[in-house]
Amino acid sequence: MTPLPEPVPLTDWISYRAANTPSRPALVADGRTWTYAELDADVTSTAQMLGGWGIKENDRVAMLLNNGAGAALLIHATLRIGATLVPLNVRLGAAELAWQIADSHAQLLVVDGRTVKLAERTRAEQPDLIVVSIDDPAASEARCERLDSRTSRDATLHFAHDPNAVLAIIYTSGTTGQPKGAMLTVGNFWWSAIGSALNLGTHIDDRWLACMPLFHVGGLSILLRSAIYGITAVVHGGFDAVAANRALDEDGVTIISVVLIMLQRMLDAHEDRPYPSSLRCVLLGGGPAPQPVLERCARLGIPVSQTYGLTETTSQVATLTPGDALRKLGTAGRAIYPNEIRVVMDDKDTPAGEPGEILVRGPVVMAGYAGRPEVTERTIVDGWLHTGDVGTLDADGYLRVLDRRSDLIVTGGENVYPAEVEAALLSHPSVVEAAVIGIPDTTWGQCVIAFVRLSDAPDGVDPSTTDELRVHCRTLLAGYKTPRDIRIVTAPLPRTASGKVQRHVLRKRLTQTDGPASSTAR
Repeated sequence: MTPLPEPVPLTDWISYRAANTPSRPALVADGRTWTYAELDADVTSTAQMLGGWGIKENDRVAMLLNNGAGAALLIHATLRIGATLVPLNVRLGAAELAWQIADSHAQLLVVDGRTVKLAERTRAEQPDLIVVSIDDPAASEARCERLDSRTSRDATLHFAHDPNAVLAIIYTSGTTGQPKGAMLTVGNFWWSAIGSALNLGTHIDDRWLACMPLFHVGGLSILLRSAIYGITAVVHGGFDAVAANRALDEDGVTIISVVLIMLQRMLDAHEDRPYPSSLRCVLLGGGPAPQPVLERCARLGIPVSQTYGLTETTSQVATLTPGDALRKLGTAGRAIYPNEIRVVMDDKDTPAGEPGEILVRGPVVMAGYAGRPEVTERTIVDGWLHTGDVGTLDADGYLRVLDRRSDLIVTGGENVYPAEVEAALLSHPSVVEAAVIGIPDTTWGQCVIAFVRLSDAPDGVDPSTTDELRVHCRTLLAGYKTPRDIRIVTAPLPRTASGKVQRHVLRKRLTQTDGPASSTAR
């Protein structure tokens, strides 16, 4: 049998663009615009800085940075030096960050002025971790024990990349609540970009707004796709509805990626005024969108394209084209070429329109979970990624997502798994049982609700106790994972014969009595 040929290396996209379109705008961030020639030079300088901090090929660089030029340069520079990026959520707690850093075996943690204090608390649990600041490289060099000035000058830079090399490890929670690092390769990001381009098209004057965090696969994909296409990535420091609208109205942004709550806030801030014709696509992710929101966008002529994707599929794997936005309203479109989507029940493809588990196969599917081969084997079977999500395929192959996993809570575009929150609650000495569910919320899509049985407590809501439990959770979890409402009960929680909590029973009881929640603050 003739062995398969080795994969052809991919030319570094930044250096390629610097050679072919050097004066074209590449990056807009922090009030400055970089051309591709300027970006290429600064990426090299940042890669050499990484070399000076002791980083070499195949090392892992943890990034705890807010959106900005520093994060963008570090992302490209990590690839150029041949290392693997580990983007960390700046909203996590110190214990959560310390766990992910240790699990990823990161050699270096890069912070900025806003995350340095959080990093120091993380470092307290890992005294050997080297922490450097992108905002103060001189001070970082003085603190870095592994720094060798000769390394910076002699750092080996890579201008071609193995498609199978792991570009990033991005942590995503599993059904057990245990975070898992999805290993996304250079080839994964390349094919994700190519598939999106074939679906949406590319224009030479496209400007893609990244107001989503660059530590999420959605934000990271915008930055990398823009470089692959040779267009301009516009990076905002965070999401602000007024600023995002201004970018669309005045700064020539043609594509924007958002989740539902972001889109709703932009529409409200825009006061239902039409957007300019230069806006050619609003990519909407983070879960199914309510029909009224889609109809509101349709009335305003806003070209919304619903998407379906996961961290494990390098962002979107299905996207509705703008031309189908009204014809197939409410669907997430067809599988992006060359990927495939199936919906199965009991290992058999379901008939058109019948629900089942969504399976995905194609070059955007991750290489696996870092350090978890057994979990990888259970998740990817015969090349098919078992997402755990429920959806339907119509006769034309258009995907409609029914739920983001049976127990997953999606609040403001962030994923929350009940088991993770339950573990935090159960770590409190007074908690005997805990169950966490998500209920509909008019602002955030869903909100986190907890049912707790204490060792000795009356039935009902005890404000002092519930406040104490929320404070306890906040010390262990990110703010968006902390329950907004905690219900104290005396009766044992409903369970199956095997002992599993029946969350669907609790959800049904709560929604029957309370109905959809409405929140104005987080």
